[in-house]
Amino acid sequence: MSRHIFIVIEFMKSFYIGNKEIRLPIIQGGMGVGVSLSNLAAAVANEGGIGVVSCAGLGLLYKEDSSNYAKNCIWGLKEELRKAREKTKGVIGVNIMVALSNFADMVRTSIVEKADIVFSGAGLPLDLPSFLTPDSKTLLAPIVSSARAAKIICNKWQTNYNYLPDAIVVEGPKAGGHLGFKKEQIEDEIYSLEHLIPEVVAVAAQYSDRKIIPVIAAGGISTGEDILRFMKLGAAGVQMGSIFVPTEECDASPLFKQVYIDSLQKDTMIIQSPVGMPGRAFDGEFIRSVNAGNEKPKGCPYRCIKTCDYTKSPYCIIRALYNAAKGNMDKGYVFAGANAYLADKISSVKEVIAKLKEEFEIAMEKKI
Repeated sequence: MSRHIFIVIEFMKSFYIGNKEIRLPIIQGGMGVGVSLSNLAAAVANEGGIGVVSCAGLGLLYKEDSSNYAKNCIWGLKEELRKAREKTKGVIGVNIMVALSNFADMVRTSIVEKADIVFSGAGLPLDLPSFLTPDSKTLLAPIVSSARAAKIICNKWQTNYNYLPDAIVVEGPKAGGHLGFKKEQIEDEIYSLEHLIPEVVAVAAQYSDRKIIPVIAAGGISTGEDILRFMKLGAAGVQMGSIFVPTEECDASPLFKQVYIDSLQKDTMIIQSPVGMPGRAFDGEFIRSVNAGNEKPKGCPYRCIKTCDYTKSPYCIIRALYNAAKGNMDKGYVFAGANAYLADKISSVKEVIAKLKEEFEIAMEKKI
């Protein structure tokens, strides 16, 4: 075996989250509404990574009871996990935003349905371990945007539940969707992912006598060279979302995927979400209509977000994201990471991962 190949294996090695071996150190980011479901999650899991189903807005996709959005969300999550299990024997996670009004329902359902991992952000999931039962197998991974948040969660979980995170995802300001930063922090180098990862790795190390907590880098990661860079900073793996949107297996409409292909760097912008956080998205007709005050909701049949008051909201976020995922771009918009504009074609998940591995090897070779 050549020295080059040895080093690649050494750095692109598998790692463990709890008792789960992650053969490919790539977690597919959870993308709602209807963007990352069972099809995409299973495809990534079949390549050895972690496939993730987003539970946001499942009640719009599944309508067993037309008058009960919350009930439909539970049914939808059960169905998506069932479908994923039919397509893969790999590791399947669920992304659950703390800001969701049905957060507790989604966590309980994930655990009952034996999802491998729950990833939870868009707020601090301080009570997440409280949902575990004595026979639970589901692992828990909070998503944070600072070392301080990681420390708070670890201390709270340890004190209140005698439990520590099984992994910590650190999402930097170049991520797509909702960002855990103030608008003025997004371009500040102090808050860059390159600064955050070593800080959170240091926090995780403080608990190494009790549990090995792998740290996952997320936000704006788009190449194999990026993966290598963050692994050298101490990350055990990376989370990638936008790179999997323009794939054959992504669950969103082809028209949604085409926005990624057609967009330029200048089209990426920071918007203010009704969730109460800034978000990164592609500019488009709908966002311009929102800015003109033309999309104010007249009512709210879903009550999907704890922090959203429809009487003050400039638009209904769940409906906008649902419309976009279904290809109705006039009535919705596309969340995307800072480097999502680099997409130039529709590929398979297998092709995307093969390219990442090749880029990783080239980057390793340059370092030798």
